[in-house]
Amino acid sequence: MNILVIDGMGGGIGKAVVECLCKAKAGHVITALGINAIATSSMLKAGADHSATGENAIIFNTKKADIIIGSMGIVLANSMLGEVSPRIARAVSSSNAEKILIPTSKCSVSITGLRDQGTAQHIEEIPELIKKILEKK
Repeated sequence: MNILVIDGMGGGIGKAVVECLCKAKAGHVITALGINAIATSSMLKAGADHSATGENAIIFNTKKADIIIGSMGIVLANSMLGEVSPRIARAVSSSNAEKILIPTSKCSVSITGLRDQGTAQHIEEIPELIKKILEKK
């Protein structure tokens, strides 16, 4: 299972996701894709198997992913203070991979039906979501 974790800005969410996945010890290959080098470095230090940085790396790797994980901003052009280019948002949203998007308030989007909980609690749910995705396949 090829899991991509995409993050930008400081990489805090991506780092927490990688740590959570490593703790779950599910044996998946985790590729950290940073929109910038700081985010990539943070996720790699957290235990990602592979890493790459930048728009082209993200576009290239989304084509061969089984699951893509990141904040909901990775599918919104110009989010994360403009770090998510329209090409990145298109590549992620067009990928055939299952997507696990973490709601954040920094993307100027509200989603109905979500439990009112913090980002850390949403991240803790990811291993169970991956398990459900695998059961469907």
